[in-house]
Amino acid sequence: MSEQGGPLVAVIVFPGTNCELDVVWALDCAGGRGELVFHDVSDLSRYDGAILAGGFAHGDYLRPGAIARFSPVMDGLRELAQAGRPVVGICNGFQVLCEAGFLPGALQKNAGLTFICAPANLKVERTASALTSLCTQGQILENVPINHFEGNYTADEATLRSIEERGQVILRYCGPSGDTSEEWNPNGSANSIAGICNEAGNVVGLMPHPERAMEEITGSTSGRPLLESFVESARQSHGAALGVK
Repeated sequence: MSEQGGPLVAVIVFPGTNCELDVVWALDCAGGRGELVFHDVSDLSRYDGAILAGGFAHGDYLRPGAIARFSPVMDGLRELAQAGRPVVGICNGFQVLCEAGFLPGALQKNAGLTFICAPANLKVERTASALTSLCTQGQILENVPINHFEGNYTADEATLRSIEERGQVILRYCGPSGDTSEEWNPNGSANSIAGICNEAGNVVGLMPHPERAMEEITGSTSGRPLLESFVESARQSHGAALGVK
């Protein structure tokens, strides 16, 4: 991170990624600096954080993220995560993080077997994460776009119980008033889960696209507090690495 700019963020690009430029632009809006990094790069030590953008990594062959998890960049991402720096996977990036073991559970085909492209309301369940630190618990984020066929979060009963008890669910699909009943669950995700984090809170995955909800012209600014939270987390992790208090 230089004096002239915000924290430097690696935006990971796999063959088939298609949201990388949206993420770079959104990071700029949020006060950060995004830099495209191809999946064959294994050293990410110069970055203050990383985002795995949406798309169809390796064409989603086998299943989403199943091939991407073997890419050299995953070693660099593990080192970033272990150093406490923020790592976020959006949509396909969430699928990759689950396949690679960064996050528990998996994403399967939507209930009804239909591709969904629509706005969704999200309820903030936890603020102690790299993506929600500037939000308030119970805050409703309106009209954040979802765009997926395999966004149905699933896990075995023991895992679901564990992530709920440990506060790892950070976002749920909800109605305008915050109701998280099945009526407002667009894809069948267990417990209406839209986003989760690891126990430390620095690795996050979510299916909705905050980078598409940054300005009024896009129909919503609800993605802004999420990516501003990420940028602030990256800034703090950079300061910690330098011993700045």
